[in-house]
Amino acid sequence: MVTGEVNGENLIQNVHKLYTRNNTLQANRGTIYDANGNPIALDANSYKMVAVLTDEWSTPKRPIHIQDPQAVAQVLSEHMSMSEEELHDRLTLDNSQVEFGSDGNNLTYETVSGIKESLEKQELTGITFEEKKSRLYPNGTFASHTVGLAQRDSEAEDSQSLKGVLGLEKEFDDILSGEDGWIEYQRDRFGYVIPNQEIEEVLPTDGNDIQLTIDRRMQIFLESIVEDVNAEHEPEAITATLMNAKTGEILATTQRPTFNATTKEGIDQTWQNFLIEYTFEPGSTMKVMTLAAAIEEGTFRPNDYYRSGKIQIGGGTVHDVKPEGWGYISYLEGLARSSNVSFVHQIEEMGYDKWKNHLDSFGFGQETGISLPNEYSGSNPYDRTLQKVNTSFGQGISVTPIQMLRAFSAVTNEGNMVEPHLVKKIIDTKTGEEELVETEETATLISKETAVQTLEYLTETVYSDVGTARGYEVEGFEIAAKTGTAQISRETGGYYSGGSNYIYSVVGMGPVEDSELILYVTVQKPTLNGVGHGSHVVQKIFNPVMKRALEYYSNANDSEVDSVEEEKQQLENVIQQSTQAVMDQLDNEEIDYSIIGSGDTIVQQHPDPNAEIDASNRVMLLTNGAMTLPDLTGWSKSDVLKLAELTGIDVTFEGEGFVLSQNLPANAFIESGNELTVVLSPNQ
Repeated sequence: MVTGEVNGENLIQNVHKLYTRNNTLQANRGTIYDANGNPIALDANSYKMVAVLTDEWSTPKRPIHIQDPQAVAQVLSEHMSMSEEELHDRLTLDNSQVEFGSDGNNLTYETVSGIKESLEKQELTGITFEEKKSRLYPNGTFASHTVGLAQRDSEAEDSQSLKGVLGLEKEFDDILSGEDGWIEYQRDRFGYVIPNQEIEEVLPTDGNDIQLTIDRRMQIFLESIVEDVNAEHEPEAITATLMNAKTGEILATTQRPTFNATTKEGIDQTWQNFLIEYTFEPGSTMKVMTLAAAIEEGTFRPNDYYRSGKIQIGGGTVHDVKPEGWGYISYLEGLARSSNVSFVHQIEEMGYDKWKNHLDSFGFGQETGISLPNEYSGSNPYDRTLQKVNTSFGQGISVTPIQMLRAFSAVTNEGNMVEPHLVKKIIDTKTGEEELVETEETATLISKETAVQTLEYLTETVYSDVGTARGYEVEGFEIAAKTGTAQISRETGGYYSGGSNYIYSVVGMGPVEDSELILYVTVQKPTLNGVGHGSHVVQKIFNPVMKRALEYYSNANDSEVDSVEEEKQQLENVIQQSTQAVMDQLDNEEIDYSIIGSGDTIVQQHPDPNAEIDASNRVMLLTNGAMTLPDLTGWSKSDVLKLAELTGIDVTFEGEGFVLSQNLPANAFIESGNELTVVLSPNQ
């Protein structure tokens, strides 16, 4: 009685533990937004279903166990992929409780609500749901290796915390995670909270939000094009990245193999982010940098002539793509034809040390510092004469795609490289304060005049009759471009040869008069499937994406066309608001809208937040639930295309005008592989 101990055990502490509950108050993980404020990674709740089979925890007035297995199985079969028979077998096992494997795990709020409602209507008991935190990626395959993944922390079994394990989710885990709180209170022996007690509580601090530079519209378009090419030509790898040439903002980026961040389909193919962890010999796209260095050093004389074909140097032979050459040609024609011999002459004349200084100045062999984990630095041994000259045409040196983009920006930005970056700003969710990411520039050894001249000369590869990039023209815009066909080194030494055992690539910069965009595409070992050369595979990605990007960003900078003034109103930001509350609000404001999905929270909207709208605008709201198809009757073609952009569904049009009919019914689920066909009629 005096010490409060028996056999060395503190009875007071034991009683305190018995009746005290200490619960974690979970912090919300910050949301990741695209450049226009659309969420691309956000917190959500998922649920695990459990059936209680024993009556030992029930009371006569409050049964919590399965009483009618057949009826419960029939209800569950309407909401799950398991059959009624499978469910009945599970519900009649000789266990205290059972779970339902993957079919009963990671259930959405909509599914759980549907099951609960159906069970309550028939007064059926015995099904419970355990809630847990999860991460929602509403766009599926969407720069997946770059945005990354956040999952339950496997090292903390009882924790609900999410931990970034890939990409930006991993790099900014500390910023996104926030800090959990806790609450401590006393309960009586029956489990009820004791009234009038002092409850100790520390509130959680939510994680900060991050807004990226990625433009959702361009990203979805890029994913669609790359997926089609990947399916048709089955290459070992694809990278494609669109960058703002003046600021270094990454506007869209993808790779193959990749994965669907929503379903995790494909995640086992590779965890490697090719943008920063894929080193390769770039081939002739490196000639952009060699040309710039040669112009700066005064060794590129476009109208001088040399003998093409091959050259003996450093104990080896450097060949052009046509080993017998084209005879004596000018250096400008050598650029258009992508002659290796031409560029060997350039660095021989400027000197190997000067060329090495330029390579270092362009950042090769150095990490860019982009905000992604595990960035590779590449390598440039630069120790043998033959290897030194080979670097002039992109062999014997290993780089990453992000290093190439940084180097290319020197010729689009008056000789100054811009540092590529993915984050636009970090937003403090508590104070609303924003930390903006400023554009960083690094001077190179080339001048503004050299940069301008380099771009002008690179138009020869596109518009010359003998240019290697003739197939990369973009209607309505003048661009500069350089193609590449790089050998791939074997692990056992030497290079692969023959067939399509190369890395085919292109860099395009435009418009030439004031380049705003850089698009860099690489395709490794494609199956040609009827096309004559790997470059034709690259064109299938580059041409539509560059055209869309140039049109989109040029139009964004154009002044508004005068039009008849209509009554306008502002569409406020409804993202992360209750679906029902938003519907009620828009009904009161007499704004027409379409709901896409059955979730309880709005996660995307069109038009963008705070946009001015009038009667001609169709408002589309995407929820956090499974995406569902609206009734499209009367919709314009442009509205249907916007729906396709939001959801990723493939659309085929028949006719012109407005939607008369659709092959998939209203409220059908929009799933991967769905193809929507709509019939248009001018009279609809």
